[in-house]
Amino acid sequence: MKIAIAQINATAGDLAGNCAKIIDYARRAEAAGASLLLCPELVLSGYSPEDLLLRNDFNLSCERALQALALALPPQLTVVVGHPRKHLGNCYNAASVIEGGKVSHTYHKELLPNDSVFDEVRYFSEGSEALVIEHQGHKLGIVICADVWGPEPARRARDAGAKLLLVLNASPYHIDKQKERYEVVRDRIKETGLPVIYANLVGGQDELVFDGASFVMNDEGALTQQLPSFAEALGIVTFSNGAPEPAQISLVPELEPAVYQALSLGLRDYVLKNNFPGVLLGLSGGIDSALTLAVAVDALGADRVQAVMMPSEFTAPISLDDARTMAANLNIRYSEMEIDTLFEAFCATLAPAFAGKPFDTAEENLQARIRGTLLMALSNKFGGIVLTTGNKSEIAVGYSTLYGDMAGGFSLLKDVSKTLVYQLANYRNTISRVIPERIILRPPSAELRHGQTDQDSLPDYAVLDAIMEAYVEHDYGWEEIIGLGYREQDVIRVTRLIDRNEYKRRQAPVGVRVTQRGFGKDRRYPLTNKYVFNE
Repeated sequence: MKIAIAQINATAGDLAGNCAKIIDYARRAEAAGASLLLCPELVLSGYSPEDLLLRNDFNLSCERALQALALALPPQLTVVVGHPRKHLGNCYNAASVIEGGKVSHTYHKELLPNDSVFDEVRYFSEGSEALVIEHQGHKLGIVICADVWGPEPARRARDAGAKLLLVLNASPYHIDKQKERYEVVRDRIKETGLPVIYANLVGGQDELVFDGASFVMNDEGALTQQLPSFAEALGIVTFSNGAPEPAQISLVPELEPAVYQALSLGLRDYVLKNNFPGVLLGLSGGIDSALTLAVAVDALGADRVQAVMMPSEFTAPISLDDARTMAANLNIRYSEMEIDTLFEAFCATLAPAFAGKPFDTAEENLQARIRGTLLMALSNKFGGIVLTTGNKSEIAVGYSTLYGDMAGGFSLLKDVSKTLVYQLANYRNTISRVIPERIILRPPSAELRHGQTDQDSLPDYAVLDAIMEAYVEHDYGWEEIIGLGYREQDVIRVTRLIDRNEYKRRQAPVGVRVTQRGFGKDRRYPLTNKYVFNE
């Protein structure tokens, strides 16, 4: 028996496009000798359609698309497709078995995740019955994604006679996510004795990136086959005597290449799926914009990327030199627009209102807002989406300017800490040295006043990032973080800055999620909030 895995890049709401991909994979699977094709969770609608699922017309369109798909698939091939299903007044996260041009069986997801980036309880009702189908003399159990994170659905499938478990997934990437998947699936295998085929979605969908890396494990929990990460793929799994035969195992990338590929895929899909002609960004000569530029060129090609350097009297000459060097290294469209004249005009207009007041963050932020205005004007004129270049550390503590460096349509480094930014920059230079070494070695600075560095206003980034991770990603309190070895004054300062700047983050553009808890869908705090932790 040969079972094919369709690791598909689906797009939310693109019913016709998603069905066309399923049909293409089905034809290729049949040509490769497979008798069954396993597709990912909600592949027909894309994951997640979110509030489209609340529309009757959308649910009706999904049902029509499923019926048309069934007629278009090769009649001799069995295909398992994930899709939303409206049934008896309820909506289900479903998997349907298509055989001979029609739907023969349908399974409803039993365990609905309602944490982290998931809010399936908002849309779906729980299923309660196992589904086991007979295929070429083999009994195959079908479950969906979170169903394997609890023991009962897999046990019910086994008790209903299943000898192999097929798992449809839309499991988004975060650092070390594949290790978690292995552990969970091995737990289910240990409990049931069933080998598992795990088919995962791939591609970017708003802030989520699905990394693929679909895999097969035998009844002892040994990995026998794995598809590539961050790429569409068709895998053929051969079963002999009820066990999967060893096949190619594409290794999961290490930390830096995995995050870099996630950022590239997330950006590429956001730009191309939303039909933007390209991207533009402000190139400052600093590490964040340098990394953003490198990822953008790798993801989209140099012809789709434009960078603008906007120097002021506070811009160091080496920043200008490094920006020019990097633009030349990547062969992108590059221009320079000095902002001193505009800055002086703003200051002159504000002079009566600012009379007697010293130069402070008001004037610093004016520069950032001038730059944001220029970038947005170029975006309006030529259609490219503006990439903001702030990282997670800065966004966490508010070291960013509303309507300035936060102005844009996509925040590529939104979930990338400053320390990880440096790691990724060094990693990119191992491929080819496109980021000037001086950019990596210089102390980071916003260059909004003379002699400024980030550490004038913030703790060392190694300290800040560790506190941020403990507080944001693990919900540790002050005492727990201090117990990790950090100074009380640093812990209090950083956590209070994080709480105080929630209002800024609510106005930040969407960006790629790479950690287990990013700002946005993952972490939602009230803007008006009087609670003070540990007091």
